Amino acid sequence: MATHQQPIPGTILFDGAQAQKGYALNKMCFSFNDAGNRDVFRRDEEAYMRHYGLDEAQAQAIRDRNVLALLAAGGNVYYLAKFAGILGLDVQDLGAAQTGLSKEEFKARLVRQNQQLPHF
Repeated sequence: MATHQQPIPGTILFDGAQAQKGYALNKMCFSFNDAGNRDVFRRDEEAYMRHYGLDEAQAQAIRDRNVLALLAAGGNVYYLAKFAGILGLDVQDLGAAQTGLSKEEFKARLVRQNQQLPHF
């Protein structure tokens, strides 16, 4: 029996279509696991993006450092975290951007949600 998932306002569902759409972007971000690749990217971002075949929307989102546009362009938050690391951002920064909160507000939300969970 198939289940129908309700959309979460402001959230992009990372499904098969998004995975295909973001394949080049996510492959590039995965490459940032290697420090040498991060250095190559910093030296010539445009050439690096061309090497991985990013489309114009993905490349512009990289240029703009626009995490929400990267998610819309097929970026997976776990791969984008590699790119965010180059910018000195962490996953909480990404979560804050996704929710429209400041990082401190986002962290406080996480703490509140954790306090609501049953502890066994």
